[in-house]
Amino acid sequence: MDKSLNNENITRSSLKLERVIVSDKTSSIVKGAKRIRRSQQQIRTESIFKNTLVIISIFIIVVVFAILLTLFWQSIPAIKLTGISYLWGKVWDPVKDVFGVYPFILGTLLTSFLALIISIPFSFSVAIFLGEYFPKGTLSDLLKNTVELIAAVPSVIYGFWGLAVLVPIVRGFEAQIGVQTIGLGIFTSSVILAIMIIPYAASLGRSMIQMVPSNLKEAAYALGATRWEVIRSIIFPYTKSGLFAGVMLSLGRALGETMAVTMVIGNTSLIPKNIFSPGNTMASVIANEFTEADHPVYLSALIELGLVLFVVTVVINMIGKRFIKGFSNT
Repeated sequence: MDKSLNNENITRSSLKLERVIVSDKTSSIVKGAKRIRRSQQQIRTESIFKNTLVIISIFIIVVVFAILLTLFWQSIPAIKLTGISYLWGKVWDPVKDVFGVYPFILGTLLTSFLALIISIPFSFSVAIFLGEYFPKGTLSDLLKNTVELIAAVPSVIYGFWGLAVLVPIVRGFEAQIGVQTIGLGIFTSSVILAIMIIPYAASLGRSMIQMVPSNLKEAAYALGATRWEVIRSIIFPYTKSGLFAGVMLSLGRALGETMAVTMVIGNTSLIPKNIFSPGNTMASVIANEFTEADHPVYLSALIELGLVLFVVTVVINMIGKRFIKGFSNT
């Protein structure tokens, strides 16, 4: 009798154990199925996200080539009339259908590179100050917001400020050095552009400087290096590619600026004799004369000028990327 009871208890306990095992297996199977469904959903979501990025990238490429093709197609009448001499022609006379854009190319390059030379010391100084000396604090936040505000101000405001404030100052400076006292010209527009492009290189430079590993700087300080030696020997070599990328970003911004330059450059089709002479850029010519184009060839010549500006910008950016790549490999 006792043996039968024991056998019955053993049987009941084994049944309970089997039920527990079965339930555990069932729950593990359910969990495994949920994981499989979740992983499949994640794979599907990742595939959709990847395909979306590919579509957006292709769309951007198509838009750029569509812009290039449109500019080229609309420029065909002017290309047939002037040919390659359009690029080095020195006379721009729409009345006689004579179109030479050499003065405008020269004015664009002069204003952009002169503005870049003026802005680089200020951009790097702001980047070093905010990235190394005062990365946090009230003064840092104030200067950071001020620099960002410079990029947010509309270009027409800079043009008005240049006419009201900067032009009289430049005119007085020209009187002191003995050049023609016009006030409007290449130099004035370069100063305006320099102020406008400071935030681009400064912001990117500050971000790159803050990304320098602290252990590198601490090791240099431990060896007895001064703050300037750390900046020169550690920070600059580590961030040179990023700093140069900021410079190229500023140059690209300067090449395409229109309204502020149009208001202070003088708007003449003559070749500038010096940096204080009035001139024109490719963008300012398009802004000034596009609504005045009264016949198809004139309009086509202006569109071809936009095509030249597009190509010049692309070429300079490609050269800049090669330099950045060279800096990154050294």
